[in-house]
Amino acid sequence: MTQWWALLVIAHLSVYLAAGQQRHSKALYPYRMRRGAFSLINPTFQSSEEDVNLLFEILLAGVQIQDGERALLIADEELASLRSVEKLEVICEDVLPKSLPEVRRLAAELGRRRRPLSWQDFERTVLTLVYAAQTLARVDGQQQRREAWTDAVTQLFRTLQRDLGPS
Repeated sequence: MTQWWALLVIAHLSVYLAAGQQRHSKALYPYRMRRGAFSLINPTFQSSEEDVNLLFEILLAGVQIQDGERALLIADEELASLRSVEKLEVICEDVLPKSLPEVRRLAAELGRRRRPLSWQDFERTVLTLVYAAQTLARVDGQQQRREAWTDAVTQLFRTLQRDLGPS
């Protein structure tokens, strides 16, 4: 089941890359420039089919997205050492929402959207879903907090599922 879903995500990203579609819309993911890297004003990890395959490989190898410095931990040392992974680190550290209110705001906004996501927003939503699911797994005790993260994960998943569905 997990591989099937991952294959759909990769297929969807590939279609967006091949078509070169970019939609102008309100920023779902406001960029917090902490690094001051001008070349990464609007960082996007995937700009080629090889990047799509690399992201798929990273996700399958195991990745932890956390809050704070060193937000991205890739289990495979060889993959983690690739220069192109720097963009993914910037996205995970500076672009993805990390607090529950930020993730809930994003999930609600995505739930109201009626048009397909741009490939950049799709990529970031997948990564936000990974972060939110990992955070949910670490929530101890607090039932209300756990339910809020569960709701956010469910909304993010439904957004991606809807976006992958027939147009």
